[in-house]
Amino acid sequence: TYAFSAQHTSYNGGLGLYNRPFNESFEETPLLVAVLTYMGYGILTIFGYLRDFLRDWKIERCHIAREREEQRDFVPLYQDFENFYTRNLYMRIRDSWNRPICSVPGAKVDLVERVSHDYNWTFDYTGRVVGGVINMGSYNYLGFAENTGYCAEAAAEVTMKYGVGVASTRQEMGNLDRHEEMEALVAKFLGVESAIAFGMGFATNSMNIPALSGKGCLILSDELNHASLVLGARLSGSTIRVFKHNNMQSLEKMLRDAIVHGQPRTHRPWKKILILVEGIYSMEGSIVRLPEVIALKKRFGAYLYLDEAHSIGALGPAGRGVVDYFGLDPRDVDVMMGTFTKSFGAAGGYIGGRRELIDYLRVHSHSAVYATSMSPPVVEQIITSMKCIMGEDGTTLGRERVKRLAENTVYFRRKMTEMGFIIYGNSDSPVVPMMLYLPAKIGAFGREMLKRNIGVVVVGFPATPIIESRARFCISAAHTKDMLDTALCVISEVGDLLQVKYSRHRRLPSLDRAFDHSIYDEIQD
Repeated sequence: TYAFSAQHTSYNGGLGLYNRPFNESFEETPLLVAVLTYMGYGILTIFGYLRDFLRDWKIERCHIAREREEQRDFVPLYQDFENFYTRNLYMRIRDSWNRPICSVPGAKVDLVERVSHDYNWTFDYTGRVVGGVINMGSYNYLGFAENTGYCAEAAAEVTMKYGVGVASTRQEMGNLDRHEEMEALVAKFLGVESAIAFGMGFATNSMNIPALSGKGCLILSDELNHASLVLGARLSGSTIRVFKHNNMQSLEKMLRDAIVHGQPRTHRPWKKILILVEGIYSMEGSIVRLPEVIALKKRFGAYLYLDEAHSIGALGPAGRGVVDYFGLDPRDVDVMMGTFTKSFGAAGGYIGGRRELIDYLRVHSHSAVYATSMSPPVVEQIITSMKCIMGEDGTTLGRERVKRLAENTVYFRRKMTEMGFIIYGNSDSPVVPMMLYLPAKIGAFGREMLKRNIGVVVVGFPATPIIESRARFCISAAHTKDMLDTALCVISEVGDLLQVKYSRHRRLPSLDRAFDHSIYDEIQD
């Protein structure tokens, strides 16, 4: 088991960097489970090649796109292994993904029932709706994905006034007063000088990193960074080096080597060194060791790009993200990026920082120059939900939701550990990965949970390493204790059925232990 506590940790012998406990756990995969997982993939691969042989001889029908006979000598349009994996592994459990819902993705959702008569190659809709499914998969951290209440009413009112589409870019005829108000509010919320918003969270990373870094620059990227960060780094043309996940020794060594050796061949100093990290890593449930990253960044004169897609709204006593969670100064983060798609129940992304940075991006960012402006009702959803979190709506509803999310997270994680599941990540992270490992159990877990009216997300390759398949739960402030208890009871039942309670380090049950309401007392607002 790997567990880390940074309550009394200091970096490089200096002053302690953490003012609160920092506990993360990544239990080692049991040897027998690892062997069985490899055997499972081996058996699937053997049968996959056998079925491909039958397809080649027209004994079995092939449903997937293939090269035509006259294109046999061309460069392959479809990658061999990826296509093989899709045909023979993914299709077996395809029913676990892309399930259509027909309601607000709140604490409970309604699913459109579908069936397959050809082993998941196609689906037919029965016309029946499966109602009241407890939603344990959506990124609805603060419960703002709703169709009633102040936010929804404000968005509807703005739609009647401004319409839905803007039909122009911000630099032309698409710069509304609501856009200006939203960006000023985001800057105030983050505690930075200025902010800029974009219509797509993925493009916020992939289109802005190339504007900040280029040839002759070095990007140091965490090995588990999101695909949008990876794509942005590749598009920038910078040299990219990957450090081990949340490993400060690995990051320090790369920074030291970069300073000492400089650029390859010429050994000239790097024009810029940019560190890319996330607040909460969405597949691991871990939280970035931001105090240590900032200490290293200052020591070696690098720049820091922080992606708070999952942490903004979900961490910190005021819901201001991982910077707020650690009680740090926002000015120590050079580029603060986040999205509105999760905690705010909207769409799009933002970048906050110094005014000079934001003014530069308004001119040089492809997302800012070429993309259509954000839809007015989406902007209004962001404004109203953010004001609610800040308490500027005249209520304490936002603060209560932040507190309830923290309580739900601690309660759910504790119960899952006590039941014997291997749970990854930080004890305060609302993203809770539960390890499944074996490929057959990916689809089985999702199906068995849905039979019991619990909607979950199961994840496998290529989103995770091929032997580290998992189910990922996302905790929400909208979840009541009864909902969580119902979900936990079903998870335990299915866990026993599928024998996925792999942990060898179970905690003793503590049913009589109340939640510690002083969880955030150590940090001042």
